[in-house]
Amino acid sequence: MVLEIRQVNPHFAAEIGGIDLNKSVDGSMVDAIWEAIDRYAVLVFRNQRLGDTQLRDFAANFGPLEIGRAAARGGRRRLAHPEIGDISNLDEDGRLRQRDDRRRLDSLGNRLWHTDASYMPVPVVLGMLHAVAVPPASALGDGATEFADMRAAYDALPETMKAEIDGLVAEHDIFWSRGQIGFTEFAPGEREQYPPSRQRLVRRHPGSRRKTLYLSAHASHIVGWPVPEGRLLLLDLNTHATQSEFVYSHKWRVGDLVIWDNRCTMHRGRPHNDTYPRDLRRATTLDVGSTLEEAA
Repeated sequence: MVLEIRQVNPHFAAEIGGIDLNKSVDGSMVDAIWEAIDRYAVLVFRNQRLGDTQLRDFAANFGPLEIGRAAARGGRRRLAHPEIGDISNLDEDGRLRQRDDRRRLDSLGNRLWHTDASYMPVPVVLGMLHAVAVPPASALGDGATEFADMRAAYDALPETMKAEIDGLVAEHDIFWSRGQIGFTEFAPGEREQYPPSRQRLVRRHPGSRRKTLYLSAHASHIVGWPVPEGRLLLLDLNTHATQSEFVYSHKWRVGDLVIWDNRCTMHRGRPHNDTYPRDLRRATTLDVGSTLEEAA
């Protein structure tokens, strides 16, 4: 099938029209969406009204689904399906979380530029967020999600820098990223459940065949380098990769579904008014192997 595509950034990101994802998704639609993902990396579908079961079943067309860190903890959840991440400011009973709520503070780490689950030995591929409730804009912000194109950022590096970093490996650690905002109150056993993982700093995106930086707030240091030196390199690369020319900012509307490719983008949430509900539901697909097993 042919998708209606409107590119919204000079480098990447596109709005997709003419599709109702409530209807059955056949193989030709999945193939067309994959082709658009490989080209644009971030896809925006407006006016989609998906229940959690529909979102889970749609996402499963693109690979096995991750059960995220919050759902893996066990215990009572607001959402029925463990494959659907609760990206909201609501507690298990649907009430606004208090400002000092531990899970709220943990989730504030998502306001750092990051790639989902890069701290896992086998990271994730696609992220999908569906907007159920969106707070009004305020002086605190409108809760936009920003995406950065890591392929364009890599292309813009000097050739000498590309040669220097192409073979490097970074260690990624969820506790390093949360520590950057001062959050250290992890549940017992969680540190043992999520030890650091090593990932290539530069990957070749399998769909587009373009080289891409693989950066994240979870990236702690460069393996084999003195830690301070590696962290400075990662800081420089993050600063370069998140320049405005490489960034698309998505302003949410109820019914939006956004799909992004974690292998070649970073993203971050922006502040919003926490006196109103903000309710986004996420599905994430798993990769099939470590980045260290990939060809450079």
